[in-house]
Amino acid sequence: MKVNDTFKYIDTHVHLYDEAFDCDFEETLQRIKDAGVGYCIFPAIDRENYERQTECAKKCGGFAFEAIGLHPTSVGANWKEELDFVKERLEAGKGTYVAVGEIGLDGYWSREFMEEQKIAFREQLLWAKEYGLPVIVHVRDAIEEVFEVLDSMGASDVKGVFHAFSGSYETYCRLKKYGDIKIGIGGVVTYKNAGIAKVLEKIPLEDVLLETDAPWLTPVPYRGKRNESTYLEVIAAKIAQIKGCTIEEVAKITTENAMVLFGIGK
Repeated sequence: MKVNDTFKYIDTHVHLYDEAFDCDFEETLQRIKDAGVGYCIFPAIDRENYERQTECAKKCGGFAFEAIGLHPTSVGANWKEELDFVKERLEAGKGTYVAVGEIGLDGYWSREFMEEQKIAFREQLLWAKEYGLPVIVHVRDAIEEVFEVLDSMGASDVKGVFHAFSGSYETYCRLKKYGDIKIGIGGVVTYKNAGIAKVLEKIPLEDVLLETDAPWLTPVPYRGKRNESTYLEVIAAKIAQIKGCTIEEVAKITTENAMVLFGIGK
């Protein structure tokens, strides 16, 4: 069974514009489509990567949709200029983008600009609301700071996905209090002793989106190789095993979730 009798999956988070795909882009794109992937979403990183992202989306035609935003690890000394660029693109590209993202907070690599990260996160959450767009949120070693920002805003109507979710069931429940929150599940769910596998047992499929984060976070048994959207089938199969349902059910529900959240494919 294929959704709409044309495709099964949507990769809601893939960096197909990364240089890792330069050597065999056309072949990879065809392989992804042949694997039943109907659409993919490109999360933004920063101004430096913007041109590669947009050019790649053009080459993909109607297969790829773009987000725009400032990734937390790109928040540095020039963060104000980077934020201005995001706002300019949002205004100039009304109707172009399906989400504001990849935004959020990251305390893993450095906490030097954490306060600036919080400001950028808050501003972009407000812009998403202003433009009626969902958000794609990145969080690493900073979940309490995320709650701090959301609480300071009095947020209760956030719409979006927490990408590469690795938190506890309690964290998931707490996030749900802030609005229509989905979680992105990718290759990590296939890793041995992955905590998210146990957490996922309690989370309804109606709150799950499939993603790869390719070229990174490749699922087992392909770990160690470059990741690509072709492997969504592996991720979906693992989720089906965890949830005790069919892979067709995982495909149908997660794809419908993505279509509704990002307003695509209908």
